[in-house]
Amino acid sequence: MGAGAGSARTRVGREVGELAVMWAGFPLLGAGAGWLLVAAAGPLARLPWVPLQGWLKLLAGLPRPGTAVAAAALGVLAGLVVAGLGTRERPVIDVDAHRVRLRREGRDREHARAAVRVVFVDGQSLVLLGDGDGELDREDGDMNVRLLAAAFRTHGWPWADADPHRDAYRRWVEGLPGLPAGADALLRARQQAVEQGRHDEARDLRRELGRLGVVVRDEEKRQYWRRSPPGSGPGSGS
Repeated sequence: MGAGAGSARTRVGREVGELAVMWAGFPLLGAGAGWLLVAAAGPLARLPWVPLQGWLKLLAGLPRPGTAVAAAALGVLAGLVVAGLGTRERPVIDVDAHRVRLRREGRDREHARAAVRVVFVDGQSLVLLGDGDGELDREDGDMNVRLLAAAFRTHGWPWADADPHRDAYRRWVEGLPGLPAGADALLRARQQAVEQGRHDEARDLRRELGRLGVVVRDEEKRQYWRRSPPGSGPGSGS
């Protein structure tokens, strides 16, 4: 948590320990992998069943220790790139008594306290419900639930330890009654997007379903749905 309980705003996300592990650990792993690759190239090149024999023989024939140092340096650079991408993709939540801001990859979304009826974590997603219990927003990410709960409660937000509508969800099976017109086709398209890992498309289809009054949650690539007032789709999440 980026600020104390008595401060005007509390930040959750990108904790110092986590960032230290990413920015120190990934470069070190990359350096070690590069060094080991050069060291093992010769023995691996003598095993005919190992793939990429041509590249291994070329690598084994390069002068040492310069090649090992260069490979380790490239591994460090690769680790830094991975750490940078991981930092950018991690969500950051800023909350105070009046609004919450959700930031990921340089994009911000804000919601006023007055518009939010309840806040909770569903799996690895932070969820905000508005009036009528439609989803205002859903932010995916491996976030610290304990810190999130403390932040929202500190600033007087209605935090719930679980989805208050969990028992209202039904598993989606194509053709079953109860869905509004057009929702079945959207759920079918979204199921394909979820199974194939097309997260942006799944996110867009979630918004479209929200406009029809259908709230969706996922469990192991299975879709579950419930009804809510039309027009209350989430701002993000897949």
